[in-house]
Amino acid sequence: MTVHLEATEGVGTIRLDRPPMNALDTATQDRLREIAEEAARRDDVRAVVVWGGEKVFAAGADIKEMQAMSYQDMVDRSRGLQDSFTALARIPKPVIAAVNGYALGGGCELALCADMRIAGESAKLGQPEILLGLIPGAGGTQRLSRLVGPAKTKDLIFTGRQVRADEALSLGLVDRVVPDAEVYEQAYAWAARLARGPAYALRAAKEAVDAGLETDLETGLAIERALFAGLFATEDRQTGMRSFVEEGPGKARFS
Repeated sequence: MTVHLEATEGVGTIRLDRPPMNALDTATQDRLREIAEEAARRDDVRAVVVWGGEKVFAAGADIKEMQAMSYQDMVDRSRGLQDSFTALARIPKPVIAAVNGYALGGGCELALCADMRIAGESAKLGQPEILLGLIPGAGGTQRLSRLVGPAKTKDLIFTGRQVRADEALSLGLVDRVVPDAEVYEQAYAWAARLARGPAYALRAAKEAVDAGLETDLETGLAIERALFAGLFATEDRQTGMRSFVEEGPGKARFS
């Protein structure tokens, strides 16, 4: 299989495994959707790391496969392409992308689906579809602009240029740059910390932020209000407040 899921200590690692460059062909896209949906369902997965291995995150779509596709073929396929990436973005748990090497085209779009991106010092990211006479088609025009703003997005998409990790950090495209050998380790540590947290509150926080970005402030506040109140029905809320009163902040052990 080209995508695997392994769970340890509450952290599920979604591992891309299609050597040499983890090109995202249609079979890999479909497998990614299946694995993302599995990670969303599993109780032993409380946080997720997406990783392509030590050498490359994902260098983009399978261009040879795409070259053979007609307009009608892509009309039929484009929804499935986006749905595969959206399945990762909609995992109701914290998701972190651990980026080694190239994250280009679909690989960059995949990283954009995560809640946080940790990149190695030698990582390179970009949306080079314009160089093929195309535009990003797996969410790049939408998720990238929401992350870094329209002007920076247009610069990256119009030119198709690749950016190194330090520039990606300054643009807001990644959140942390670390030595290459520490990318997965640090991503796992962050995920493991969150995996010990209150699952329903984390889920509500992610939903409130993501859903709020898609609407106006008044509606976003209504979403937040409903999710906030709903957490008062959870065992984790009782545990957290009881621990705070009896032991002080930051000592709660959530189930």
